[in-house]
Amino acid sequence: MEKAVFAGGCFWGVEAIFQELDGVVDTTVGYTGGRTENPTYKDICYKDTGHAEAIEIVYEPDKISYEELLTYFWRLHDPTTLNRQGPDRGSQYRSAVFYYSPEQKTAAEKVKVEAQKKWSKPIVTEITAGKVFYPAEVYHQDYFKKQGGHHTGCHYLRD
Repeated sequence: MEKAVFAGGCFWGVEAIFQELDGVVDTTVGYTGGRTENPTYKDICYKDTGHAEAIEIVYEPDKISYEELLTYFWRLHDPTTLNRQGPDRGSQYRSAVFYYSPEQKTAAEKVKVEAQKKWSKPIVTEITAGKVFYPAEVYHQDYFKKQGGHHTGCHYLRD
């Protein structure tokens, strides 16, 4: 098993899409990329913690590769909007790839170049070294499964 950590706006919609992929074993939504230890949802919304809403994905690399996960990541949100996805605004909604090895960094940079060909505006996704990932509160986990499977309008797979 390996892990990937991405931020692409509100983590509910990002999680819902990744949960449907063959080879994804587990997902956890949470916070990463900031300065505060053990942040809460309220902290990241109302304080300057520097954290992003993110998803940690545990996957089987023999069923789905890190590069394939990256391709889905750049398809499921608009990576050209700075600190925003749909109606959600703020640095906690930024687009970011958090890498945990030199291989992940190289793959992210490579797949970003390919993804850019599909967008007319520049991709603003950060590719940055992974930090501690703090799981979000229980009520955020599997949010759309608990709500009957309804997704947000800004998270869907683009061609």
